[in-house]
Amino acid sequence: MTEAARKMRALRARLRARGLRPIQLWVPDTRLSGFIEEARRQSALVSRLASEQQTLDWVEAARDTEGWDWS
Repeated sequence: MTEAARKMRALRARLRARGLRPIQLWVPDTRLSGFIEEARRQSALVSRLASEQQTLDWVEAARDTEGWDWS
């Protein structure tokens, strides 16, 4: 076993000992051609929903950006 594999195994054991478990998360591949166009298409559809303004208002009220660097 390589040193890197040994360290990863030890890290995972410590995390499991703290009651955590690994999960696998699949997300869209932003590198694919057509991703930007599809994201824009879906955003345009959502923006026409009457409930969208309520959602945006909630996100704005709930966000915590204290200490963020917006530059």
